[in-house]
Amino acid sequence: MNIHEYQAKQILAKYGVPILEGGVAYTADEAATVAKQLPGPVYVVKSQIHAGGRGKGKFKEAEAGDKGGVRVVKSPAEVAENAKQMIGKTLVTHQTGPVGKEVKRVYIEAGCDIKRELYLAMLVDRATSRISIMASTEGGMDIEEVAAHTPEKIVVQTIDPASGISGFHCRNIAFKLQLEGKQVGAFTKLLTALYTCFTETDASMLEINPLVVTGDGAVIPLDCKMNFDPNALYRHKDIEEMRDESEEDPSEIEASKHSLNYIKLDGSIGCMVNGAGLAMATMDIIKLYGGSPANFLDVGGGATKERVTAAFKIILSDPNVEGILVNIFGGIMRCDVIAEGVVAAAREVSLNVPLVVRLEGTNVELGKKIMAESGLPIIAADNLADAAEKVVKAVKEAA
Repeated sequence: MNIHEYQAKQILAKYGVPILEGGVAYTADEAATVAKQLPGPVYVVKSQIHAGGRGKGKFKEAEAGDKGGVRVVKSPAEVAENAKQMIGKTLVTHQTGPVGKEVKRVYIEAGCDIKRELYLAMLVDRATSRISIMASTEGGMDIEEVAAHTPEKIVVQTIDPASGISGFHCRNIAFKLQLEGKQVGAFTKLLTALYTCFTETDASMLEINPLVVTGDGAVIPLDCKMNFDPNALYRHKDIEEMRDESEEDPSEIEASKHSLNYIKLDGSIGCMVNGAGLAMATMDIIKLYGGSPANFLDVGGGATKERVTAAFKIILSDPNVEGILVNIFGGIMRCDVIAEGVVAAAREVSLNVPLVVRLEGTNVELGKKIMAESGLPIIAADNLADAAEKVVKAVKEAA
């Protein structure tokens, strides 16, 4: 689950991380009120959307100006004017795609004396089964660009979960970031607090870009992105309440209500599979046979007829879907339950795209019988390769 920058900073502040003064605003008048409570004379107006690259982004609307989604101004009046230009407008960044995202709120933050800009991130590293800390002297840049052109400028430090973070971890990174004097102590305190925050909130990613060194030697997060393991949110009701559904795809929200793991993609072949690994293999083989998956959808091992029906409807709610591949291996899941759900959903939504179904496992023959006797134009497949080939061919023929 993602949250906004201002929400991430609220969480960091609870763990003793130094944060600049600021406040969120939903209107230009609110933005001016927030600014008047800050020390000044420099203020920063930041668009709040779930996407990176806001400073380099562009608004679709001409009246929003061309200064991007993060602006430095010098009076509460300018804060109000720039907030007015942002709120309700569509910001397009390299992460939003050409559609962009509507800015519904802005964050007004006090300015600071920036001496240096650094990069810092924490993430759960599956390769090492540890938390990895990534840092770079190239703050303010996209880390992908740094990795592509100057990878030697990226520092990586893994932390053993048994011992946790120690002073030597922090100092090792600090020295490689060319920090000196009291900056090292400030960085050590900050990094220790960030690690505690990361582990105690069950975060899956924390990125600070830039992390700035001020003129007086303070080390402060100027921006912050956080996301969290959704499986652990039951332990963090306060964080769960920060969820902004307006920033999420409506289909993904609907899927979560039915305990479905769904992610919308850009292709034309809808997929309904049980098991994450099998779902990824299904997407791969669709690509192998010349198609493109429209989604990742894992119905889980214990799906009911109702959940399968809901999954089918969600797939078909995507106007880009030109064909559907159902790929089920029934271990815990029974093939007849899947077949009943597919037939019920196909009848309810008046299916008008090719449907290929591959079933194997528990009650497979009963499942095939249910589909064969349904009277629906369901294309049966013998194995995964056969299913992928048939659905790609059917989509091309229907085009």
